[in-house]
Amino acid sequence: MSAQNALSTKPVSRQTSADDIALLSATELVDHYRTKALSPVQVTQAVLDRIERLDRHVNAFALLDAASAIASARQSEARWQRGEPLGPVDGVPVALKDLILARGWPTLRGSRAVDPAQDWTEDSPATARLREQGAVLLGKTTTSEFGWKGLGDSLLTGITRNPWNLAYTPGGSSGGSAAATALNFGPLHVATDGGGSTRLPAAHSGVFGFKPTFGRVPVYPTSQNGTLFHVTPMTRRVDDTALLLDAIARPDGRDWTALPPQAISWRTDLDRGVKGLRIAFSPGLGYAQTAPEVATIIAAAAKTFAELGATVEQVDPGIEDPFDIFQTFWFAGAAKLLASFDPARRALVEPGLQDVAEKGGKIDVVSYLQAVDRREALGRHFNRFHQDWDLLLTPTTAHPASAIGASQADLAVRPIRSPFTYPFNLTQQPAASIPAGLTAEGLPVGLQIIGAKFADTTVLRAAHAFEQAKPFARPQDPS
Repeated sequence: MSAQNALSTKPVSRQTSADDIALLSATELVDHYRTKALSPVQVTQAVLDRIERLDRHVNAFALLDAASAIASARQSEARWQRGEPLGPVDGVPVALKDLILARGWPTLRGSRAVDPAQDWTEDSPATARLREQGAVLLGKTTTSEFGWKGLGDSLLTGITRNPWNLAYTPGGSSGGSAAATALNFGPLHVATDGGGSTRLPAAHSGVFGFKPTFGRVPVYPTSQNGTLFHVTPMTRRVDDTALLLDAIARPDGRDWTALPPQAISWRTDLDRGVKGLRIAFSPGLGYAQTAPEVATIIAAAAKTFAELGATVEQVDPGIEDPFDIFQTFWFAGAAKLLASFDPARRALVEPGLQDVAEKGGKIDVVSYLQAVDRREALGRHFNRFHQDWDLLLTPTTAHPASAIGASQADLAVRPIRSPFTYPFNLTQQPAASIPAGLTAEGLPVGLQIIGAKFADTTVLRAAHAFEQAKPFARPQDPS
């Protein structure tokens, strides 16, 4: 599919079409609500119409609740008319990945093994904060089963497709979030990342995905993947991710690992640029093989930071591939997940996940604790690394998105994964994927920007500077 300019927005007027309204960023919507140039009802209806017309091509939504969304939009409209918005995202449409609890909606986690007939009365922390601040919740986006693989399909919801080419995967496990973001099915999306599940599909789908420092966004209930798991924003623009963080990076007593709240807006430093930053560029982290076309695009992206005033050097960070460490935690988590399943429920689970859980059940305590020690050593290594370097740049993925047929065949061997993403779940550092270019075949390539632990604002400001210098395209609407 051909592409359209991303960061250009038509002014709102009486002649503005519903699609033009749906293309506006969350930041722009809030500005228009404030001046009463647009209403939340008008915007929500435009987004719902767009989903109704286009989602049949990509299958991004597992659940869409139009009636609830319109009701929330009407309440928001009344608040804006009074000049009393509840928070920074009041009236802004938001979709939640179907791993995240939302009161009144089943959270099936992409699995036929989850019984929908349960007491769905609790919100996750992110959902609760969004509700408190008047966001318009649209529904749930698709995920691979329990988020176990880097593809956008499950036995429950079927195949989610890449808007840039419907024959390709959008990546996963937040494939529905990525496809929905790329096609402007609402400006804000809450996803998750336990090994790359936000950054990988963001790269494959040409959108911005940000994994904050672990604990920045509270998590409940705890994932089977424990401290690898992050709740994440996914948006089309960096300033929208900062706006979403303002809403969801807030305290929740149910998460005892959560960080204390920051007394700042995450939008504060976006315009500081990168002048004076020390940036390391690693094309392969010392162990990964990258497709030549991806390598060329990412090398050009790294040069952009030098042009913007940063000091950029190619650096080998001096690590070995930590996949075996990651795999120990991931496989053990799968074993924990399925341990309570009776044979009938377990039989409903995707065979690949059953196999991973079986392997995880064979990991002994000593091996697991050795992996804990090695993870801590990796974290210390990057603590020292970032004493010399403010940021680290890598490709987000070694390859562009794969064709859906090839992806399905590949799962007989392994789930799709990226060698560049899981190290930074282990170290809990902030890491973003931002669109860096298109291959000759027209598929997006993502640049990963990694910061020191707790340096979320540095990652966001660097991403914003790159976005302003290299505005990205969006895909044509499928037809």
